[in-house]
Amino acid sequence: MNTPTARTAAAEAVDPRSWKALGVCLTAGFMTLLDTSIVNVALPSVERSLHATGADLSWVVSGYALGFGLALVPGGRLGDLHGRRTMFLIGLSLFTLASAACGLAPGAGWLVVFRLLQGVAAGMVSPQVSGLIQQMFQGPLRARAFGMLGSVVAVSTAAGPLAGGLIIAAAGPEHGWRWVFFVNLPIGIAALAAGRRLLPRALPSASRRPGFDPAGLILLGTGVVAVLLPLLQEQRWTGRGKWLLIGAGVLLLVAFWRWERRQDARGATPLVAPGLFALRSFSLGALLGLIYFAGFTTLFFVYTLFLQNGHGYSALQAGLAATPVAAGSAVAAAVGGRLVVRHGRRLVARGLATVAVGLVGTIAVVQLVPGRSVAWVAAVPLLLAGVGSGLVISPNTTLTLSKVPVALGSSASGVLQTGQRIGSAAGIAAVGAVFFAHVTHHDDWAGALQLGLLTSLTLVLTALAVAVVDVRSTDSD
Repeated sequence: MNTPTARTAAAEAVDPRSWKALGVCLTAGFMTLLDTSIVNVALPSVERSLHATGADLSWVVSGYALGFGLALVPGGRLGDLHGRRTMFLIGLSLFTLASAACGLAPGAGWLVVFRLLQGVAAGMVSPQVSGLIQQMFQGPLRARAFGMLGSVVAVSTAAGPLAGGLIIAAAGPEHGWRWVFFVNLPIGIAALAAGRRLLPRALPSASRRPGFDPAGLILLGTGVVAVLLPLLQEQRWTGRGKWLLIGAGVLLLVAFWRWERRQDARGATPLVAPGLFALRSFSLGALLGLIYFAGFTTLFFVYTLFLQNGHGYSALQAGLAATPVAAGSAVAAAVGGRLVVRHGRRLVARGLATVAVGLVGTIAVVQLVPGRSVAWVAAVPLLLAGVGSGLVISPNTTLTLSKVPVALGSSASGVLQTGQRIGSAAGIAAVGAVFFAHVTHHDDWAGALQLGLLTSLTLVLTALAVAVVDVRSTDSD
C-alpha cells in the first residue's frame, strides 16, 4: 500500500549525491555572502598597506554590493536558460580568480576593480544555489534544504567581522587584509572540483526559449545602479541631489517592467517572467524580504560601530559580541526549514514578532546597562532576535519560491535576492543617517544606537504587517 509514510520514506531516499551537491552549493553560498562583511574589519589594514583614501575604502565595500546586486537577475536568467550547473561553475571560477586578484592587488584602484568583479561573480553564483535546491528537492526535503541555506545565510552574515578579525590577528595588520581574500582560494578550488562531479546537469525543457533580452538587461542594470548608488554612498555624497538618482532609477525600473510585459506578450524571452508576480506567494514574499532585510541587517552595522567607537572594542571583540545573533539564527533556520511546511506564513509572522521583541530588549539593555559590560547583557535579547531571524529568512524563501516553476527557479531567486540587496542598502542608509546624525549633534553613542534600533524595529514591524495580511488573506480563501 502506498501510504503517506511510505511516500515520505521514498522521498527521504533521494539520491545521496543530491545532499553532497547541496553541500557544494552551501559552501559557495557561504563564501560569497561572507565577503559582503568580512572586508569591513580589514579596511584599516588596506588603508595602511595601499595608502587608500576614504573613497577607495568606501568602494571596496560598496563595489562588491553593487556588482552582486547587478548580476543577480541576469545571472539567474542565464542559469535557467543555459543550465545552473554551468553558470554555477563559471561564477565560482570567476569568484575564485577575482579573490586571488584582490589579494594580489598592487594598489587601491585595482582592488576596487577586482572587488566589483568579485561581486559580479557572487551574483552569478547565488541564484544558482536556490535554483539547484528547487531542481534537486521536492516538498519537505526542499524546505529542509532551504532551512540549511538559511543557516548558512545567518552564519555568514554575522561571522564576517569575527572571521576577518581572526585572520587579521593571525596574519598581521600590514598584509593581513590580503589573506581575507586568499582564504577563498583553497575553498573555491575544492568546491569547483566537487561541483563538476556532483552537481546535476540541466533539466531538459521543451518549453525553453532562446534569447536573453539585452534591452531588458540594460534597463534593469541602469535602474538598479541608479537606486543603489545613492544608498551605498549616502555617507560620502553630500547634498540632496543624489536622491534624484533614486527617482530616475524607479522610472527606469518601471520602463523595464513595461518592456518585460511587452516581450512576454509577443512571445519573446523576457529577462524576468511577468507571471512570477502574478503568484501572490512570490510577490508578497519578495516584498516582505525587501522590508525585513532593510530592518534587520542594519543591526550588525550600528551595533559593531557602537561597540568599537563608543566603548573601544576591537574588531575581533565586536565580532564576538555579534555571535549570539548568528548562533540563534543558524539553529532556528534549520528548525524553521522543517516547520514551514506545516505552519506556512504564520511561522514567518511569529519569527518577525520574536525579532521585534529582541530589538526592544536590546534597546532597553543599552538604556539601562552602562559601560563595556553592555555586550554581555545584550547577548540575551540579541540571541532572541537571532532566533526570530532564523524563523524568517529561510521559511520566507521557501514560501516565496514554493509555487515558482522549476524552470524559472534561478531567475525568481535572482529577483528575490535583488530586492534583499536593495533593502539592505536602503536600510543602512536610513538607519545610518539617524545614527550618525545623533552622534554628530550629541556625541552620544548609546542614544544613537537606540534611535538606530528603533528605526530598524519600525521596518521589522512593517514586514510583520505584510506577513499578517498574507496570513489573513490565506485564511479567508
